Amino acid sequence: MNKKIRVGILFGGKSAEHEVSLQSAKNVIDAIDKEKYEVSLIGIDKTGRWLLPNKSQFLLNESDPKLIKLNKENEESVALIPQSGGKLTNLTSDNVHTSIDVVFPILHGPFGEDGTIQGLLKLSGVPFVGAGVLGSAVGMDKDVMKRLLRDAGIPIGDFLVFKEGENIDFDAIVNKLGLPFFVKPANLGSSVGVNKVKDKQTFDVAIAEAFEYDTKILIEEFIDGRELECAVLGNQEPQASGIGEVIPTQEFYSYSAKYIDQNGAVLEIPAKIPEEVSEKVRELAIKTFKVLSCEGLGRVDVFLKKDGTVLVNEINTIPGFTKISMYPQLWAVSGVSYPELITRLIELAIERFKREQKLKSSY
Repeated sequence: MNKKIRVGILFGGKSAEHEVSLQSAKNVIDAIDKEKYEVSLIGIDKTGRWLLPNKSQFLLNESDPKLIKLNKENEESVALIPQSGGKLTNLTSDNVHTSIDVVFPILHGPFGEDGTIQGLLKLSGVPFVGAGVLGSAVGMDKDVMKRLLRDAGIPIGDFLVFKEGENIDFDAIVNKLGLPFFVKPANLGSSVGVNKVKDKQTFDVAIAEAFEYDTKILIEEFIDGRELECAVLGNQEPQASGIGEVIPTQEFYSYSAKYIDQNGAVLEIPAKIPEEVSEKVRELAIKTFKVLSCEGLGRVDVFLKKDGTVLVNEINTIPGFTKISMYPQLWAVSGVSYPELITRLIELAIERFKREQKLKSSY
């Protein structure tokens, strides 16, 4: 009998997307192939502590997206030590609690999706699912991401970038981008801190809220078009799924529409678009994935304008894995079941790690 691969599911995190991560983790843990993998749960609380929660009840209020939280009762604080090869060490006793063969980070937002945790995992010498340090960092920072896409000739919408303390003139922005427009933190996802601005009053509120989450913000033109999404899977030879459409029932695809309100949006899978448009979106998704140095997985979001123009909005290098998330649903209708998708992602992580281990470290 083959020995099970020990998978560390890393979730939670010091991020405004903490609760989203908890929901995603629960779904992955429920669906992972228990015959093939031995699962270790590693929960990160909002202060950044790594904990080993009780497997039988690692979440509280798990069925309520508004109240869901990490169960920290009887928690054991651990750390992943650099060059340890995946050993989790108890911070109180210094004893090695367990070793893991591969890490599946289900962390959304800063300190999880931005390259920080990926750097630690590389230093620890353990394979991990998803993009590496560079792909994660540029995928998280919408400013850098959009500039790279623009330089690669990938069509995107107009945008402006401001840092904390800079003068932000409403009239100048309207002159450049028109009304309405969107204000959002540069390094966050799940529509946290995002507002649609229609006038000066909503502008001031939106700017203040965006700066609560980041020291750099984006102001983007409003694009009147359909919101399409494409899932990408692979390392050096990535594949694109079919296309899905997000049809918000709220003013835009907000945090509430994504994770709390079951009726906040309609996900049309597959999207009702011509095949030539689907192929164009898939090509742009793969090109975006490669330009941004991504590996493993990514969800590319685009706009389809009425004249047929496709504009890339962004990539999510750790897209949501909740029950109502687009990424696993897109692969399901493309013939890859949820458990099989998890297996493929773990296999891709191990394949990349083995490839990188062959590189020379001396001259």
